[in-house]
Amino acid sequence: MELDTIAAISTPMGEGAIGIVRITGDKAIPIADRLYKGRRKLGEVESHTINYGHITDPKTGETVEEIMVSVLHGPRTFTKENMIEINCHGGLVAVNRVLQLILNEGARLAEPGEFTKRAFLNGRIDLSQAEGVIDLIRAKTDRAMNVAMSQVEGRLSGQIQKLRQELLETVAHVEVNIDYPEYDAEEVTLGLLKEKAGAVKTEIDRLLQTASQGKILREGLSTVIIGRPNVGKSSLLNSLVHENKAIVTDVPGTTRDVIEEYVNVRGVPLRLLDTAGIRETEDVVERIGVERSRKLVQEAELSLLVVNYNEQLTEEDEKLFAVSKNRDSIIIVNKTDLSREIDMDRVRELAGSRPVITTSLLKDEGIDELEEAIREMFFEGGMESGDLTYVSNSRHIALLNEASRTIDDALSSAEAGMPVDMVQIDITKAWELLGEVIGDSVNESLIDQLFSQFCLGK
Repeated sequence: MELDTIAAISTPMGEGAIGIVRITGDKAIPIADRLYKGRRKLGEVESHTINYGHITDPKTGETVEEIMVSVLHGPRTFTKENMIEINCHGGLVAVNRVLQLILNEGARLAEPGEFTKRAFLNGRIDLSQAEGVIDLIRAKTDRAMNVAMSQVEGRLSGQIQKLRQELLETVAHVEVNIDYPEYDAEEVTLGLLKEKAGAVKTEIDRLLQTASQGKILREGLSTVIIGRPNVGKSSLLNSLVHENKAIVTDVPGTTRDVIEEYVNVRGVPLRLLDTAGIRETEDVVERIGVERSRKLVQEAELSLLVVNYNEQLTEEDEKLFAVSKNRDSIIIVNKTDLSREIDMDRVRELAGSRPVITTSLLKDEGIDELEEAIREMFFEGGMESGDLTYVSNSRHIALLNEASRTIDDALSSAEAGMPVDMVQIDITKAWELLGEVIGDSVNESLIDQLFSQFCLGK
């Protein structure tokens, strides 16, 4: 692949104090030099220095911007190539003018994620570290950021490399046995294979034990708020978000569509969905909202079922208890500031083992207990610290699951007395699957697809 010189704006578009334009490639410094006016040429300054000057239009001689330029010589850069980072004034016009001049001088506009892709192609990071970069950018909580940072630093990569080495040594031992059977008994080889492969499977399964928490931290927990109209669903959304995002009135059926918000609850990122109140209705618009609500209940990872403290349970309430019965859910009895009409014994009977929280959202009572219940449900005892590596990426989880199953097949074949060279096929396949996690064995189309998810300039 031809690694030509590319450029892009690396800061968000809009008003701001500073905007940054990045250039990487063999011609990065000469291109910047043709636009730069300062005390010294950029090609003459030391690497990893920042230099004050101006950007000028080479055709007109007009001064376009006052800038600070970072000069970075490869391979000690993010892409392992020569890099230039131009710090100019923020705003739509300033950074775009600087970028356009750079493109006029021969650089190509970078594709989304192409800077990180070059870091991968040039061997600075592996694929799992590259994916950690986008997780770091998208992290919505401190915990999610810590997991992503661990991946960027190569903690998962190191463990995968170690497991692949174990399998490689096992395959090599089998090859020796096949080529030189007089030097080793097959029974000994099978015994070693079972020992080594079993140890690798144990480590893979240990990584997979963190997958549910890691995936929640990476993607957020899909959480739906359900209940009859006017029980306080929108008030609950506003209380968790700490902002008046949803309209709250005394009129039943105010919410007619799904409202989505991200919220950090005790370190657990929730993708919070406030739904239309579920009831039978003749209103066409409200009926569409109710159908969407019913569908979301089936798709959500957590349901927050809200019922009314000052009303008897209705048939619709009991249907919602039944719908969410076999799913992770929390029952919220709202409006405790009003007189009690609800049968709490019946609520607890319908709830079964599910937590029941009483709240008065009008008075901000019970929210702390609800947030703690959510945290305990998904992070009981808190996240472990130390050297524990969290697997959070769906692609990694799928590959690790497949590798674990493949090693299981190898161990079953060994137990059944299959020839050692047949067992070796599954061990080799597991080695390849682990290689796909870090990008040692992965096709180009997958690489393109992964990096296309990045923002421009990263």
